Amino acid sequence: MQIKLIQGDITKITCDAIVNAANSRLAGGGGVDGAIHRAGGPIIAEQCRSIRETEGGCPTGEAVVTDAGNLPARYVIHTVGPIWSGGFNNEAELLASCYRKSLALAEKLKLQSIAFPNISTGIYSYPKQQAAEIAFNTVKESGTRLQHVQTIIFVCFDDENYRIYKSLLEQ
Repeated sequence: MQIKLIQGDITKITCDAIVNAANSRLAGGGGVDGAIHRAGGPIIAEQCRSIRETEGGCPTGEAVVTDAGNLPARYVIHTVGPIWSGGFNNEAELLASCYRKSLALAEKLKLQSIAFPNISTGIYSYPKQQAAEIAFNTVKESGTRLQHVQTIIFVCFDDENYRIYKSLLEQ
């Protein structure tokens, strides 16, 4: 398994699946979620609406998949990260679950590459250093069990997250 780091826009990444830091209603929103819905086109919203109607949305720590529409990826894996509330409401386990469940879906679909944004560090206010450590450690631990996923890409939109992930990758 290879871990890569890119600073940029996840909607421009060519790979099998990009991960969306979604809300539980899968309704599109701000940040990476809004960018993915806008760039991917109406098919993503239509498939999210269908998931809402059949499953009621996506609970925190879980993941669902849709087609990627106009994006250069094949799929979008939508996962709902926890809202930071001081670390006393199981936030670390829920965040780790986002990465595990997303990787499990990628494995189920026999995908070779997946790109992650910095889940929960935007409007959900998860401390960036802690979130990065959880993401990195969870991916490394899960990597030993992956058969299909060969490349995991962390895509950092902002300078601060990029520096944090770069430091973790160099260790």
